[in-house]
Amino acid sequence: MPRGRYSFHDTHDHTPLGEEHFHCATGPSGWRYTALTMSPEGDHAGSVDLTIDALGRPIRLELHAGGWQVRGAALDGVTWVRTDPAGEQAQEGNVPAHGFTGASPAFLIATARLLRLEPGAPAVRVRLVSFQPPVLAPLTVDQSWSLITRTAHPTDSGSLPVDNFRVADRATGDQYDVHIAGDVVLAAPGIELEDLESPPSSFA
Repeated sequence: MPRGRYSFHDTHDHTPLGEEHFHCATGPSGWRYTALTMSPEGDHAGSVDLTIDALGRPIRLELHAGGWQVRGAALDGVTWVRTDPAGEQAQEGNVPAHGFTGASPAFLIATARLLRLEPGAPAVRVRLVSFQPPVLAPLTVDQSWSLITRTAHPTDSGSLPVDNFRVADRATGDQYDVHIAGDVVLAAPGIELEDLESPPSSFA
């Protein structure tokens, strides 16, 4: 069960944006990721709890940030409820999308599991609902994903495949690379893996 710490920084000027202390685990029915997010000053800033099924579909999402809360799942596309900091009203939403995304590396792993790409195959379009801190306002985004390379890296416990994905924003044309090993993001724009206490888990 991998446990570790990611750091976040601004992709333009590298200003620190905080950290995420996580642990995750695979199982016969899917994968779960839980994390606490911290501000650059070290204060508690929120949490992430994401569970996907064996096909990569989000069956449970709970996010907290800035006093806001989002609960969501795959239902008639994706469905969610967003609650304001005062807890006085809840706003429901539903979009014909494939999954969720946001600041957490968990969403990159979930999307990669959902698409099940093979190296060299054509890029695949995916529609996601994004929730970004601190207000977690929903935004529907269209991306295309392709798996550029899959490279085996030797480790003490055997060979570890590392996937290099190319992700493109279909609205802006911006492209970036994401490197994933099992259920751990090794590198992505604005995300650094700072500490990992145990090797990544492999998906069946």
